[in-house]
Amino acid sequence: MEKLHFHNILFPFFLLLHLLSSPQLLSSDYTPPEKYFINCGSNLSIKLVNRNFVGDEIADSISIEGKGSTASDNSPTTNVSPLYQTTRIFKHPSSYGFKIDSKGTYLVRLHFHPFSSHTADLTTAVFNVSASGFSLLSNFSFPNSSNPPLIKEFLIPVNTSELEIHFTPNQETSLAFVNALEVFLAPGNFSSLDEAVHVTPAGGSNTSYRGLLSQALQTIHRVNVGNDLLDSDSVEKSDALWRNWTSDYVYMLTRKSQTNIINSSNDLPKHTNGSNYIAPNRVYLTARQLKDNLNSNFSNITWRFNVSKKARHLVRVHFCEVDSISANLFDFNFYIYTKFSDRIRPYYITSGLAIPFCLDFVVDSDESGFINISVGVGEQLSVNPPFLNGLEIMKFLEQSTLVRESKMNHRPLIVGLATGGGTLISILVVVVLALKFRIKATASDVPNLNLGLKIPFSKIKRATKNFDKRKMIGAGGFGKVYRGTLWNGMEVAVKRGEQEHGQGFPEFQTEILILSKIRHRHLVSLIGYCDERSEMILVYEFMENGTLRDHLYDSNKNSYRLSTQCSLSWRQRLDICIGSAEGLHYLHTSSDGGIIHRDVKSTNILLDRHFVAKVADFGISRSGHLEQTYVSTDVKGSIGYLDPDYYETQQLTKKSDVYSFGVVLLEVLCARPAINTSLPGEQVNLAEWAISWQKRGKLTEVIDPRLVGDINPSSLRKFGETAEKCLRKCGVDRPTMGDVLWDLKYALELQQTTMQKEPHEDSTIDASLQFPLNVIQHLPSGGFSIKEDDVPVLRDTGSDTTASEVFSQLRIDDPR
Repeated sequence: MEKLHFHNILFPFFLLLHLLSSPQLLSSDYTPPEKYFINCGSNLSIKLVNRNFVGDEIADSISIEGKGSTASDNSPTTNVSPLYQTTRIFKHPSSYGFKIDSKGTYLVRLHFHPFSSHTADLTTAVFNVSASGFSLLSNFSFPNSSNPPLIKEFLIPVNTSELEIHFTPNQETSLAFVNALEVFLAPGNFSSLDEAVHVTPAGGSNTSYRGLLSQALQTIHRVNVGNDLLDSDSVEKSDALWRNWTSDYVYMLTRKSQTNIINSSNDLPKHTNGSNYIAPNRVYLTARQLKDNLNSNFSNITWRFNVSKKARHLVRVHFCEVDSISANLFDFNFYIYTKFSDRIRPYYITSGLAIPFCLDFVVDSDESGFINISVGVGEQLSVNPPFLNGLEIMKFLEQSTLVRESKMNHRPLIVGLATGGGTLISILVVVVLALKFRIKATASDVPNLNLGLKIPFSKIKRATKNFDKRKMIGAGGFGKVYRGTLWNGMEVAVKRGEQEHGQGFPEFQTEILILSKIRHRHLVSLIGYCDERSEMILVYEFMENGTLRDHLYDSNKNSYRLSTQCSLSWRQRLDICIGSAEGLHYLHTSSDGGIIHRDVKSTNILLDRHFVAKVADFGISRSGHLEQTYVSTDVKGSIGYLDPDYYETQQLTKKSDVYSFGVVLLEVLCARPAINTSLPGEQVNLAEWAISWQKRGKLTEVIDPRLVGDINPSSLRKFGETAEKCLRKCGVDRPTMGDVLWDLKYALELQQTTMQKEPHEDSTIDASLQFPLNVIQHLPSGGFSIKEDDVPVLRDTGSDTTASEVFSQLRIDDPR
């Protein structure tokens, strides 16, 4: 049976507006930009297909740090635009800075055309490029200088008032250069969705990848299926955003004789308000279609695309039924690799004829370096055969590029680390490493700190304006936390240790050693550290929305009240819980037996600008070794969250984190602290008090009053059951974090489904028995396992029979 997926999270934004009968909003919100289009190394302006490339010597609102030099082509060819006959050359790390008026996702294009000049040979260049904390190009070079100009395109989230693009030569004798730059705000509907279905090489996935808006992407393929090249330099075939679309023919595995080329008889598809910024009309006017829908020998069309090995990509596919004469004639399958399929029924998605739409998928590549895309005949033969109009593949970029200050090597070091931030209390390994200018030298067997993350103290002072008090955003057991802006425009949280707080170098070292080995989108990223002049400074990505607790309740010593910040909806709270559970599950299942956090609490769950949850504070974390089921150690943690089993036995297991997370779940639900001594005795401990109501089936009596009427009863019931299981006294009786994650996703599915309560239903009925049919097919049949650094991969654990196993015996052909 084909796999079915919710498309409401995959609709392009312009289509959602159409369905809401307000299509005009799109096209009026965005006009083609006038800046920035920069002609590098020149004081002249050049017109090119509705763009005016201004010479960087005379352009407004840009700056050039480490100006370098300019050069002109000795012998320019007549078939190359004057745009590529000048360049700016950098012999040392340098950058372009662009003033940003509106935060959002920016289209960035870098233009390169190596030539020989009197001052330099650009064909020998080897360099790196980074922007906004992302590595754009690494060890970039030009093996063949006779090729036409090369354009590299990126989508970059920008949340600061300035975007800096850094160029760094790889070696002292090498150089970097750029001929032209484009930097402009993308349309709001271009990347308005923050999640997409996640697909792995092993096959299908019922999970969603969240956090797309915080990722940077590089365009790898952009294909006009069933048509010729759409060239950005051609006025007649120009894309509204000056993108190049190549023909699909070179990527086809299916022979051309097995396909038809469809051309619309209309000038334009219907209802294309704003869609021209998603893809040009010419893409939607043509398609490639399977020639014989009933011929079982040729039941699909397949394209193969070369991609980076073992990397993450965004695959966007474009459809428009330009050949349809009436509704509901198309019903076919879309495939990624051979094991993932999605049912495509255009009329059910658009509710109209010839309306463009696109679907997004986050796809992990394997060792082969290829991704296969197909459209094919489904189990239900439709009147018309399957088709495809267009396709784009964009690679996820590595985050956090830092430049080492070194006379011998200016190579940017890609951090690729994930971390937490918060109070540092204990250590992973009890060893003191002597550093220069610190106390006095002592011997140590601990490996050196990760020097690739080291940031000079001078740059940290500059980022925080010399630790200006007005930039202080918090304080904890380790020291004070400041908001800062690095030289590359990235906003960061700078945690400066203070020895008088009683926490010192061993904890500082632990934070770096652990977090240089783990990476996950739901763990706060460590950007770097500084240990100069007896300083202990940790630099993290800045989390705009602070801690989870900040959005639940306010505290003033021992007095608590509901948070005055904007109240989180129940859906938002579930998303935050799911994200936190994913981060913890990754820790527990990472290499070398996993990592036990030891201090899970609402202040150690941070929220970014999109309210995506990221677990923080690994200062007292411990490694869980494969050869033992627990770690015996001193009791550490926070009152109210401590596992009673751990407190009594001092045997630390991953189930201790599960207990603490159960307390967090109740904090989220009840909007009150784990311990509140100002309340009557039976209410002081949140876990004991709330679970007593849960066991009586009256959890609604103690929920956050702001959630009344917002929670689906079945979702609340499942959430309460999950918290109760987490808080069982004995660790062996508690679920794993993978099980907790499954249950929370289940609660989210229940919340998203409108259910009619039958007269005979009461609070004792299992929520799973009320599970709606259109969600059944999204449930895994077992637990989860983690592969690499991200979303859990479904697997069959062979555990006791669950509701999902019962559901797997059902077959629902149409989820709508």
